[in-house]
Amino acid sequence: MIAVQFRKSIPRYLTLRTIGCRWPALYTGAAAMISLRELPEPKLPSPEWLRLRPILSGICGSDLATICAKGSAYLSPLTSTPFVIGHEVVGRVTQVGASADGLVVGDRVVLQPALGCRVRGIAPPCAACAAGHLALCRNVTRGNISAGIQTGYCRDTGGAWSESLVAHASQLYKVPDALSDEIAVLVEPFACALHGVLRAGSLKAQHSALTTVLVVGCGSIGLLTIAALRALSLPARIVALAKYPHQREHAQALGADKVLPYRGRIRERYADIAAALDAELHHPEIGKPTVIGGADVTFDCVASSTSIDDCLRFTAAGGEMLLVGMPGIPSGVDWTTIWFKELTVHAAYAYGQEQVTGARSTFELSLELLCEHGARLRPLVGEPFELRDYRRAVDTALHAGASRSVKTVFRV
Repeated sequence: MIAVQFRKSIPRYLTLRTIGCRWPALYTGAAAMISLRELPEPKLPSPEWLRLRPILSGICGSDLATICAKGSAYLSPLTSTPFVIGHEVVGRVTQVGASADGLVVGDRVVLQPALGCRVRGIAPPCAACAAGHLALCRNVTRGNISAGIQTGYCRDTGGAWSESLVAHASQLYKVPDALSDEIAVLVEPFACALHGVLRAGSLKAQHSALTTVLVVGCGSIGLLTIAALRALSLPARIVALAKYPHQREHAQALGADKVLPYRGRIRERYADIAAALDAELHHPEIGKPTVIGGADVTFDCVASSTSIDDCLRFTAAGGEMLLVGMPGIPSGVDWTTIWFKELTVHAAYAYGQEQVTGARSTFELSLELLCEHGARLRPLVGEPFELRDYRRAVDTALHAGASRSVKTVFRV
């Protein structure tokens, strides 16, 4: 089979880390840690596993961070290389293990990529897995497969940027006939956004009063966060900050009440955001403005040093700030705001068992919501690339402003 494989290289990692991903000749050429290879199909680790062939596979921000050496080294010991990239996928089952119940060859499925205890053949499960929070599994380096927090970061499972990968039966969800491939490939990132929305305490309470929500960043996760808020019919006034014009168009179409540019000089940018949130700005001798008032709930869907600092400043006293985007190594964040405003700051990583929805998995709820509201998300998915054209696909995803892309996908 052909696949896009990642191979760890410290010299190339340091080169990309130092120079950055400004030129495709580096991150997909001379300094690349990815390449298109002819590989043997991964083996089924146990009879409870299945094989599937991808139909559409998405490019995630975490994939790009890996390719461009932008992410933290924190997760490095929790992966096993070389691995085939890709964890956002809709595909068809092509082989069923002897003990894999519930699915048959030909079924169209989406993958929940977390590699928890059950997937690894570990019993009894750790406390997180027993509670249904598979992405928080304690045992991601143990069991009958190599280390890896998710499919796409484990050398034994294969990944979605290929012609074949394997998955445990518990990881797969059958796709309803009403859901197109283009919407089904969004189930995994939509589940991430949905999990973030359901983590917000003031939104979970579903007060009758209108909640002011600020969504910072309108890449795929930011736009899907807006979509999740609207799909759940939560009483929220949504203010969104988007870097590029096409992102602002999508944010408005998905239901944001006010959409502002997230770029330009700090003074003008802060003045516009403060006006939209009915907040006050006070200017210290040095540094960014001090903000009084702001949003009840803020979702940081960028997770850069700038966005984290801005989100903290524009969250109202007693409010919540959720880190939904994958952070690198933030610096220059002023934590005084957390203390002074008594903010609740927490993160939303992947998905789990959503207690507020009757202890259903995020994927079950995502499929249900997308069957009803998914048509609105179709414009987010761009024209697919062939695997052999992976260099241009990665470049398209990295340069969203020029390409006007939101979700770049492969068609296998």
